[in-house]
Amino acid sequence: MKEARKLLTYIPERPAKPRKNGLTMVMDKGLSIREAEDFAAVGSEYVDFVKLGFGTSVITPGVDRKIRLYHEAGMTVYLGGTLFEAFIIRGLFGKYVELLKESGITMVEISDGSYEFEHSEKLEYIRKLSGEFTVISEVGSKKKNIVFTPDQWVEMMKAELDAGSVKVIAEARESGTIGIYNDDGSVNLGLINTISREIGFENVLWEAPLKQQQAWFITNFGANVNLGNIAPNEIIALESLRLGLRSDTFFSFLPENMR
Repeated sequence: MKEARKLLTYIPERPAKPRKNGLTMVMDKGLSIREAEDFAAVGSEYVDFVKLGFGTSVITPGVDRKIRLYHEAGMTVYLGGTLFEAFIIRGLFGKYVELLKESGITMVEISDGSYEFEHSEKLEYIRKLSGEFTVISEVGSKKKNIVFTPDQWVEMMKAELDAGSVKVIAEARESGTIGIYNDDGSVNLGLINTISREIGFENVLWEAPLKQQQAWFITNFGANVNLGNIAPNEIIALESLRLGLRSDTFFSFLPENMR
């Protein structure tokens, strides 16, 4: 059946792994080893990063085995930024670095969405860690009462890329109702357009946990937009959206005479 894909015309080309664009990041919020094995069997071709969400990695049974499993499947694992913040607020930065090395983690997320500290301090952590790890950093607060202007988003993102982040993550939480989205899950169009114009959509990993958000980004930015906070059981569904094989993006890649 997989060969049938070759028969279809006007299917977007997806870059092979390892890729810089068209990235998919999945959030693992505590999958068991068996669930992780099933997910890896289906998703290894389509998933680039697996985030062990928030602080789940320190309480999930068999997490070291799961990290190895994901790495063997060709998916890069990193720990949720909230765990980084939990170590930082306790003054345990050195212990956090030790944890990363002991776990075989090569990518690290730097965030300040729960614990607010000076942005200059965040930039310093990015500089320090980028010497030993691949760093991605998250911009935006997890708190609804903290709202940044588009110019502030752009300023922070530029500074973090300059400090050593390979990608900046646009905050949305796993609910998809904060940061770059409105309370009802709809996109904050002005903010997203400003970020895309000033930062470049290829430099941003857009958190998009909801189907309508994924479809919006694919329709507006193309099949190879970077998307994150995807549920493990939604990988094939997302790839179908990317290829125009689902109703939400069915006409996105067809020529005018077929629409």
